[in-house]
Amino acid sequence: MTFADKRIYIAGDTENTPEMKALKGIDIAFLPMNVPYTMSPEMVADRSHGIQAKVLYPYHYGKRILPGSLNCLKNSPDIEVRIRKMK
Repeated sequence: MTFADKRIYIAGDTENTPEMKALKGIDIAFLPMNVPYTMSPEMVADRSHGIQAKVLYPYHYGKRILPGSLNCLKNSPDIEVRIRKMK
């Protein structure tokens, strides 16, 4: 989706597909992270870099995979990871 000058990508429940790998220049990405049904934290980190996301909202992770699993993005100051509090 594009709103004004922002490109937003919402992946839905998916894995690291060839179609997703073709995307570039995404401002805000919503990527699912829930092994074995969607992407692993490493896949989310890989796609965040690949689509050149400026802001990443990981979702669908539950208690089995914690947002801290995205430590692989610690050395990526160009990607802001935003974690929403779960109630």
